Amino acid sequence: MPITKGFQALVDEAMAQVTTYSVEEALARRDAPKVQIVDIRDPRELEREGTVPGALLAPRGMLEFWVDPASPYYKPVFGDDSTEFILFCGAGWRSALATKTLQDMGMANVAHIDGGFTAWKKQRAPVETLQAHQQAHAARRAAKG
Repeated sequence: MPITKGFQALVDEAMAQVTTYSVEEALARRDAPKVQIVDIRDPRELEREGTVPGALLAPRGMLEFWVDPASPYYKPVFGDDSTEFILFCGAGWRSALATKTLQDMGMANVAHIDGGFTAWKKQRAPVETLQAHQQAHAARRAAKG
């Protein structure tokens, strides 16, 4: 079966319909009280490259299930309509598609980072290892009681 619409056409369509932030814009927004950076990369990428400090780790393959309250995999963090979710992947392609999908599901408070984690690292923005990220997350959970 021939492909009638390639990935690049899908990414281009998504990019035309979603909010896209540069790394600089995402950095300026990330510490706002109602902004959550979301890393949608594969766990193997996280182990190899690390992630953005404070990012929510939400694998691309589970994202729609974690966002939908009707799903048995729903994550309440996605239920806060006052929070803006800024997604990123490795290069910005998967996050553009994921952002469009979440918009199609009804989320208006979603954007993505142009160039993804590659651009993030190129700009020398903060990065932490997966182990450090997990330790920080555990400490935050313990502090909440």
